[in-house]
Amino acid sequence: MATFVGQFPYKVDEKGRIPIPPSFRQDLTDGGFLTPGAEGCIAIYNRAKFEEISRSLKTPGLSTGAYRALSRALFPSAAELKLDAQGRVMIPPELRQHAGITDSAVVVGVNTNAEIWSPERWKAQQEKADQAWQIIDTIELTKDKPE
Repeated sequence: MATFVGQFPYKVDEKGRIPIPPSFRQDLTDGGFLTPGAEGCIAIYNRAKFEEISRSLKTPGLSTGAYRALSRALFPSAAELKLDAQGRVMIPPELRQHAGITDSAVVVGVNTNAEIWSPERWKAQQEKADQAWQIIDTIELTKDKPE
């Protein structure tokens, strides 16, 4: 299973392409998919992970309405990821618009997939992460206090 880590700022060229970090490319040699991501980013899945997600949406127990909603959110705007000879990927205009990406982007590893963020949205996400660590610290401190 691929593990994506790190954050990498890049310029977006006039054709809407950005480099994929070299450390991510080995897990994308079989291709992958770009999809609209949560909180206004673009999600990058390698082919195996995308197929796993696709299979999981077909499992019994998922209500028909939930299946339709998830499928409509994920598949219509998905684009196949194809790396060019320089390790760049072209981001379709509708996905760039979804993520608010214009002339620069940050590619971020988030464990089993990666994400592409506008620098402004990524900064806001980092601030939220700092707040989350503060909450975890508070919980840990109160957990250790005797009653």
